[in-house]
Amino acid sequence: MVLPAPVTTTYAAHTENATKVFGSGETYVRALEAVTVGFERGRFSTIMGPSGSGKSTLMHCMAGLDKLSSGSTFVADVDLTSRSEKQLTELRRDRIGFVFQAFNLIPTLTALENITLPMSLARREPDRDWLDAVIAAVGLSDRLKHRPHELSGGQQQRVAVARAMASRPEIIFADEPTGNLDSRSSGEMLAFMRHAVSDLGQTIVMVTHDATAASFSDRVVFLADGCFVNEVVDPSTEKVLSAMHKMGA
Repeated sequence: MVLPAPVTTTYAAHTENATKVFGSGETYVRALEAVTVGFERGRFSTIMGPSGSGKSTLMHCMAGLDKLSSGSTFVADVDLTSRSEKQLTELRRDRIGFVFQAFNLIPTLTALENITLPMSLARREPDRDWLDAVIAAVGLSDRLKHRPHELSGGQQQRVAVARAMASRPEIIFADEPTGNLDSRSSGEMLAFMRHAVSDLGQTIVMVTHDATAASFSDRVVFLADGCFVNEVVDPSTEKVLSAMHKMGA
C-alpha cells in the first residue's frame, strides 16, 4: 500500500519513494523500499512496525541524520537529499527538534541551560514568551536550576522534550521517547507530548513499539520489511493491537 505522493507544504515532512540500502553481498539489507508518506503539520503521528521494519531508519533519514540511497525526503518544501552536510546541520539546528530514548542531557548544565543549549550554540536569543510557555508546559519551573542527576528520569525526559521545542521547530522527531521511563513517567510524558501538539501547535513524529503510547497520537503509520503497509487514524490501544496482530507483529 502506497500513499499518493504529497505535494503540499501542509506536510511538515514527507518522503517520495524513499529507499535505503545497507551493505552489499551477504550483508545487503534493503531497509526502506520506495516509501512515500507524509506527516501533516500540527499533528502527533506515530511510526510502528516489527523489529527490522525500517521505522527508525525512516525517521533518521527524514530528520537528516542519515541519507537515502534513492528517493527524496522533505522538511516542509526543503529537499534534504539536495543539501550539503553544512546545510543539513543548519537545517537540523534551526528547523528540526529531536527527542531520543537516551535523554542526551549535558550533566554539567542546569535544566534551563540544557533547554536553551541549541539556541546558545547557534548564538540566537530565545523567544522569551515561547520559552516561558514551553517551560510552563513541562511543569519544571521550580527545577530549572537543577542538573540532570538531581532530576528523575521523567523530569529529564521533559527537559529533553522542552529542548526540542524551545526553538519552535518545524517538526519534532521522537525515537522511543518513553523507552527508559517507568509506566507513570511514560504516561506523563505522552500526555505532555499530546498537549504540545493540541495546545501549543507543535508537530511530532514518534517511533514506538508500544500500542498504548501510539494511542496518544492522531495517526499511526505501519511499516513491514521496509514498506508502508497500513495506517490507523484516531488510534486506540485496541485498534493498534488489532493492526499489529494482522501484520503478525
